[in-house]
Amino acid sequence: MSNFNRLQSSTALMLLLGVGVGTVAPIVRPAPAFAQTAFYDVSSGYWAQGFIQSLSARNIIAGFPDGSFRPNDPVTRAQFAAMVSKAFPTARTRSSVKFVDVSTNYWAANAIDAAYTTGFLAGYPGNVFDPGQNIPRVQVLVSLANGLNYTTANTPDTVLQQYYNDASGIPNYARGSVAAATDRRIVVNYPDVRTLNPNQVATRADVAAFIYQALVSNGNVASITSPYIVGAGTQPSRQVRIPAGTTIPVRYTDAKKILVAPTETSPLTLTVAQNITTSQGTVLIPAGTKVIGQLRPAQGGSQFVAQELVYPNGQRLAVNASSDVITKTEEVRKGVNAGNVIKDAALGAAAAAGISAVTGDRAIATEEVLGGAGVGALLGVFLGRDSVTLITIDPNTDLNLRLNSDLALGTL
Repeated sequence: MSNFNRLQSSTALMLLLGVGVGTVAPIVRPAPAFAQTAFYDVSSGYWAQGFIQSLSARNIIAGFPDGSFRPNDPVTRAQFAAMVSKAFPTARTRSSVKFVDVSTNYWAANAIDAAYTTGFLAGYPGNVFDPGQNIPRVQVLVSLANGLNYTTANTPDTVLQQYYNDASGIPNYARGSVAAATDRRIVVNYPDVRTLNPNQVATRADVAAFIYQALVSNGNVASITSPYIVGAGTQPSRQVRIPAGTTIPVRYTDAKKILVAPTETSPLTLTVAQNITTSQGTVLIPAGTKVIGQLRPAQGGSQFVAQELVYPNGQRLAVNASSDVITKTEEVRKGVNAGNVIKDAALGAAAAAGISAVTGDRAIATEEVLGGAGVGALLGVFLGRDSVTLITIDPNTDLNLRLNSDLALGTL
């Protein structure tokens, strides 16, 4: 099985990242006098410059012999173990394990042992550690939250949906830990503070920012001002709802009127006639959005009940809305010219059958009507009648919708 496939296993992931365990508050070692803090590829305006410089001064992270830091390089599990063991020299919570792919003379053997025994990292089944595997951002956050025993007092999904546009991409096993890390302001997202990119491989700059913020959270270092720290100076995303009772104007361009029998249900698709916007002008439901629903029998008449919105971009959204009950009727009597009745009209199947039976115009029975329903099978219901009473609807005035419950549109 490939490393990638192993990583997809929830069991393996939980073993890999360990579980939340109690730890002793970390103590940051003083920086050595020779620590390098400036790198030619980390400018003073670089988004993670403060995090990198501060951790370098404490010898938690280091650069390369050529004077570079390589902030965009990926971080392997072995490299992360080395960083986290330096940043958080906490008490051991479990005994050492002999990993089959980490020899005693491997450069990061001691760091891997420390990261494992303090609860920050674990291995795959079969005592495999896979030290060269690149670590995703979400696993760094889970490791820090679990190793430092962070929890959230809130419902994880509530926290995640407040702060991240891509919250749905956070794996289920990680949601509680990422929520806890968010509460403790460990998460730093560049370039968009609301986009976590949870499954993207963590860069050296990412890990420096996460580790530094964990040290801030524990009170070990001074905070750094950054617009990319989640929860620091940024407001949570706001759930956008259109309140119940809001009217949505709609239109039906295929006919000037609709005729249905009082007892029939007919599928109908309408179109939103104008943009539905916030008071600031933000478009919530654009004109041209399709409204899929049904004309249904109601007390004393017929009523359109909306079931789904289909936005011009293809997005679909369930909706609970309905029109007022339409009670206007039209009586069709024997001998009337059927062509005059149905001119510019859309017909429900039962209405078409009734008109055909009463007027004797069987051509109507051969036509398709609303929703593609056939008329012929319904003729027998109306044969022998001298008249039929139908509900008559002006779709552009009678079918405007009113929301029966709040319509949740996501976050802004």
